[in-house]
Amino acid sequence: MPTHLIVLAAGQGSRMLSDLPKVLHRLGGAPLFVHALNAGAALEPDRRVLVVGHGGDLVRRAAAYDPEIAVAEQSEQLGTAHAVLCAREALADAVGDVFVLYGDTPFVTGETLERMAAARATHDVVVLGFQAADPGRYGRLVMAGDTLERIVEFKDATDEERSITLCNSGVVCADASVLFDMLDAVGNDNAAGEYYLTDIVGIARARGLNATAVTCDEAETLGINTRAELARAEALFQARMRAEALDNGVTMTAPDTVFFSHDTMIGRDAVIEANVIFGPGVTIESEAQIRSFSHLEGCHVGARAVVGPFARLRIGAELSNDVKVGNFVEIKNAMLGDGAKVNHLSYVGDADIGDHANLGAGTVTCNYDGVFKHRTVIGAHAFIGSNTMLVAPVTVGAHAMTASGSVITQEVPEGALGIGRARQMLIPEFATRMFEKLKKLKANGQKADG
Repeated sequence: MPTHLIVLAAGQGSRMLSDLPKVLHRLGGAPLFVHALNAGAALEPDRRVLVVGHGGDLVRRAAAYDPEIAVAEQSEQLGTAHAVLCAREALADAVGDVFVLYGDTPFVTGETLERMAAARATHDVVVLGFQAADPGRYGRLVMAGDTLERIVEFKDATDEERSITLCNSGVVCADASVLFDMLDAVGNDNAAGEYYLTDIVGIARARGLNATAVTCDEAETLGINTRAELARAEALFQARMRAEALDNGVTMTAPDTVFFSHDTMIGRDAVIEANVIFGPGVTIESEAQIRSFSHLEGCHVGARAVVGPFARLRIGAELSNDVKVGNFVEIKNAMLGDGAKVNHLSYVGDADIGDHANLGAGTVTCNYDGVFKHRTVIGAHAFIGSNTMLVAPVTVGAHAMTASGSVITQEVPEGALGIGRARQMLIPEFATRMFEKLKKLKANGQKADG
């Protein structure tokens, strides 16, 4: 049976005290709504709809990373039922189940959604609930055995209903046609004057349909409404990612100082030293070593490669197996072949570095002319002398060399030596005479002229 997702991302999030829509605040390097979509991916949905409202254009642009995501707009904030109805056009003629998720609730897992899908096989409506340590102002799930009778919002609950600790997460699953048919019957005769999605349970029961609740750990239902809650969520996210990495055979010498993104991938027997930050889009292969104080984003590190300490790998950095990138080296949009070395104090951008090439300290690929980027190509087994400036576009052939301190502006053919520097001159005794003159001026309270 096909499955479809609706992710509600229309809230203003005024408690965030931000001009940015709440769902665009980042957790693990990704906007909050992306986490809901990632969880829903476990269901292999046919269609995904993101319902936007406040700052909708910004959210729409952020969602453009995946052109298959449909975006629906909720122009007025009239409640969750109204928000789901805004997705009706995008799901016109859809057959199968619809899951409603929330863009500001990032921790619901794919496993939990799969359990809801299993429960849908025997129930018309499935709601995700949790036992709350402090039920507070959550909506309450009123159960009779495994039957969900109704959901009561805190504002409308009696004292007896408020004593219930089984609470509503807001996540719902139902057949598409049944869901939208019930939503048409939802009214706003309640304390808030809003159209509650939760009312569909009572409507379903009145129509002779059955409903149930699947429960999950309360931590999965954590919603984010303030900066403080976002900070706590980030701490929880990082703790989970660190534990997962350790369980998967990654060595971390100081786990609490390593920070992951939502999509960080690290192979078995990799070693991550202290104070390493992974931005989005990083893959580390097995047995690689990421040394302390390195920052990586949008890059791939091959097996047995060593990066750092104090290295920066930027978007497009592709390190093959056994590569060494040392301290204070920055790599951007560059491919380094097997066994290549850039050990210290270098910038390699927009370049192709051949197998086992060795770039000396202070090597810089001068890739930008102020308007366009240009590419540098260094062949296999080439040796680039320290403090070489490679003015792109330029090629250094395989087994070629550059002399230290050179500015290379033309091709260096295979096996050749490229030298591009001024000829050294010697003026005997000049330094002695100059320093004697300067010292006399200083003693007389004067300054050197020019």
